[in-house]
Amino acid sequence: MVGAIPKFQIADRANRAMSSVMRRRALPLRWHLAAMAALFVPMPFLLVQCGKAPNAEMLAANTEGAKSRAAKPQASSDTFDDRFPTPQFADRFPTANESLPQEGLPQVQRQVALAPQQRTVRTEPVRVASLTPTLTLPRAERDELTTLVSMKSSAFPYFGTNPRSEEPFLNITKGDRKGHRSHSGRVYWQDETYNDSRVLVHVPETFDVKKPGVIVVFFHGNGATLERDVRDRQLVPQQISDSGVNAVLLAPQMAVNAADSSAGKFWQPGGFKRFIDESASHLARLYGDPKSAQAFANLPIVIVGYSGGFLPTAWSLEVGGVPNRVRGVFLLDAVYGELDKFASWIEKNRTGFFVSSYTRYTKRHDEELMQMLRDRGITVTESMDGPLRPGSVVFVQTPDGVTHRDYVTQAWTEHPVKDVLVKMAATPALTRVASTPYANR
Repeated sequence: MVGAIPKFQIADRANRAMSSVMRRRALPLRWHLAAMAALFVPMPFLLVQCGKAPNAEMLAANTEGAKSRAAKPQASSDTFDDRFPTPQFADRFPTANESLPQEGLPQVQRQVALAPQQRTVRTEPVRVASLTPTLTLPRAERDELTTLVSMKSSAFPYFGTNPRSEEPFLNITKGDRKGHRSHSGRVYWQDETYNDSRVLVHVPETFDVKKPGVIVVFFHGNGATLERDVRDRQLVPQQISDSGVNAVLLAPQMAVNAADSSAGKFWQPGGFKRFIDESASHLARLYGDPKSAQAFANLPIVIVGYSGGFLPTAWSLEVGGVPNRVRGVFLLDAVYGELDKFASWIEKNRTGFFVSSYTRYTKRHDEELMQMLRDRGITVTESMDGPLRPGSVVFVQTPDGVTHRDYVTQAWTEHPVKDVLVKMAATPALTRVASTPYANR
């Protein structure tokens, strides 16, 4: 046919047309793939850089910090800021959400604050103070109570002298304000730091005043308040309840939220006895039977001192006036000084127990105290295995990973206050007292 296109030319033109179309379609596809690659390809590179550079810098910083720390002497005055945050006096007074019932409120308010929650009698597993498995016992029809009580004999306010210097404790005056210059040189004011006479009181619902029991007195460390620290962070009331031991708690407020271990009224001869004597009527009222005051007035005592609490503990043992009632002393990273007072009490009270657990902060003083006791012929053990017996003297070192700030809840074991009470109660002689008319009713 004239003008007809040969078949091979038709096929060739078709192939060229198809190739052109595919090239035009492939071009955006290649750009699309290139754009996608631009988004993802750099990310692993960036991630690798983010993972390497900070670690190297932190490693160098940690190494320098470790060298700096190693160069510093491990003196107690150098370690407080490392373990505690800067005191915030706004935390002195509790918020509405954390506030505990307090004695001394108007009558109507106090009745509302102290009104117990309604609970029914129930049977469930209850921890008992022994090394045997838990038993199933009926709970008493009574409510657990944790409250704040103002006591005249508590540590503060204090207007006496510092027995170490024989100078007035309040040694700074600014206008109408009086304050105390601490060992570190910082001034704390009486109306902010040394004016809280409250005591945290805890009576577990299972406590029975007719049975052998014990009063636990807890001296908190520096930088603490009763609610924020003793109750909520250190969990001291909870540890006592969880132990199952027939025990009540008294925890006086020491210096409020301050880097100060001052003992206040516990410096005074008989000061600890006055505190314990006054507590009997408060405990009886909170227990629900005023006639039980005589029984509380005869219960043995265990003193627990944490960190800066070593000072009121030592002076309570030395001049407190109740040496025969103190059946045990438990120090939590607290041997910063007063070694002679602790050694003297241990030597004179061979029917009580003494436990000191410690970190690197107090290791030097603990080792010195151990040697003092061995030189006096007193056996010292370094293990918390087994029950505590009359005359037990135990020192327990905890590893570096255990922090001083969390020591009341994590030492050689979790909840060490609970652990010591359970081991103590496994030896009934430590909590047994002479019978009283109330106990025989």
